[in-house]
Amino acid sequence: MIIHLISKKNAEFYELFKESIIMGNMEQDTIPLENLETVFSLDHVDIYYGNYRAVRDVTFTIPKNKVTAFIGPSGCGKSTILRCFNRLNDLIDSFHLNGKINYHGQDLYDSDIDPIEVRKRIGMVFQKPNPFPKTIYDNIAYGARVNNFKGDLDELVETSLKRAVLWDEVKDKLGESGFSLSGGQQQRLCIARTIAAQPEVVLMDEPCSALDPISTLKIEELMHELKENYTIVIVTHNMQQATRVADYTAFFNAEATDKGSKVGFLVEYDHTERIFGDPKHQDTKDYVSGRFG
Repeated sequence: MIIHLISKKNAEFYELFKESIIMGNMEQDTIPLENLETVFSLDHVDIYYGNYRAVRDVTFTIPKNKVTAFIGPSGCGKSTILRCFNRLNDLIDSFHLNGKINYHGQDLYDSDIDPIEVRKRIGMVFQKPNPFPKTIYDNIAYGARVNNFKGDLDELVETSLKRAVLWDEVKDKLGESGFSLSGGQQQRLCIARTIAAQPEVVLMDEPCSALDPISTLKIEELMHELKENYTIVIVTHNMQQATRVADYTAFFNAEATDKGSKVGFLVEYDHTERIFGDPKHQDTKDYVSGRFG
């Protein structure tokens, strides 16, 4: 049994999006994936928690300096796969992975790979803003201090906040608590904190789900700017958001097993315009349009 999401609003959005593709009103990036530099490559990845297989046989690549969105119903493994990229799932005792996830050609799960170093290069922004119980300044500077940063901390803080488009809003209150900021500002503070660690990749797990529409648009605009310097992978349940921010989109689904559990799998991965405007698989079309399957 394939799991589908039903939404009249999504169906209306799908028709509008498809029409805009046909009318040529949307810019399409037609560079084949194989011609782009690859940051991550997944090769027949199965993810387990104990004996329970959560994700099966996932193979695809993620290109450098692009925004890649993961979409699909709850329980299809989007966030599970995302957390594999910086080995956060290692913190779960029962987790294990078969297959390979390569980062610039190197197996992320080789025994000689240090997960702490992985997380320095591959940062994470979570669903709900989670600033440290510190000042705005120290939210940015703390990680640098812990890692014996030798540069100018003031410059690092300013640069990180500017890249997160937050500097002008907080430059006169850097000594105030990070909790004094609005929800949207807190999320941008968390993005600035991630950037301050100087990663190559920024992972975002539903970063706007707890934010108002105005704050959401600011985060989305920020993603467009950040991809000039970072590779971004985002999990989202917001179809419109995926079309606005993502260059590529992976649609995952889940099916029931004979034991009554669900296993997630990759259905289709392509340019975002094709996923929403001319998908190859009926399941993809059903999901992005919100129709029954």
